[in-house]
Amino acid sequence: MFDWFKKSAPAAAEGMDNMTSEFGQMLDAGRHCFDTAANALIGGTDPEVIRKDLFETDKRINKAEQQIRRHLVVHVSVHGAASLPACLVLMSVVKDAERIGDYAKNIFDLTPNVDRIRAQGGAIEDLVGLKDEISAGLARTRKAFDAQSEEDARALVREFSTLEDHCDQQVDELVKNEVDHTCAATLVLTYRYFKRVISHTMNIATSIFMPLDKIDYFDEKPRPNSK
Repeated sequence: MFDWFKKSAPAAAEGMDNMTSEFGQMLDAGRHCFDTAANALIGGTDPEVIRKDLFETDKRINKAEQQIRRHLVVHVSVHGAASLPACLVLMSVVKDAERIGDYAKNIFDLTPNVDRIRAQGGAIEDLVGLKDEISAGLARTRKAFDAQSEEDARALVREFSTLEDHCDQQVDELVKNEVDHTCAATLVLTYRYFKRVISHTMNIATSIFMPLDKIDYFDEKPRPNSK
C-alpha cells in the first residue's frame, strides 16, 4: 500500500515517511509497555519500580496517535484523494498500536495477585514463553511494516494466529481445572490480554498485504462450539 502510494504520489512521500516513522515509534513504545507490564506480573519485576515508566510511556503513545491523526487530516487536505487510501490504513493501524499500550496497563492492573499466580509453575512458565514470542513478534512487525514486506507480514499472521489458538486452549483448561478462583481468574485475564495484544499486532500486519476493506479480517475462523 505505502510503496504504491509513494510511487504514484512522490510529492507526498516525505510526509507519509514521517508519519510511518512516528507510527514505528508507537510500536516500539507499545512493545516496551507490554514487556514491562508482563515482567511485573510474571517475571519477578517489582511493579512499583516500573509503574511510572509504564504509564508515562502509554501517555506518549496516546499523544503520538493524536499527532499522527492531525497530520493525516492535513496530509489529505493538501494532497487530495490520491493519498486517502494510505491515510485510512495508517488511521486504522495507529488505533491498534494505541490499544497495545492499553492492554499492557490491563496486564499491570493484575499485579496485586502476583504472589498467587506465581505459585502456578506450569502456567507461569507457559506465559513467560508466550510473552517472549509476542515481544519478538512486535519487533518483527515493526520491521515488516517499515519494509512493507508482504512475505514477513503473512508469516507473522500465521504464527500469531497459532498463538491466539494457544491462548484460547489455555483459558479452556483453566476453566475446567479446579484451582483457586482468584488465581484462575487472574490467569484467564492474562491470557485474554495477551491474546488482545496478539490480535492488534496481527491487524497491523494485515495492513501490509490485505485490501483496505479486509484489514483486521484475515482468515477469520470461529472457535469450536461457537455459534
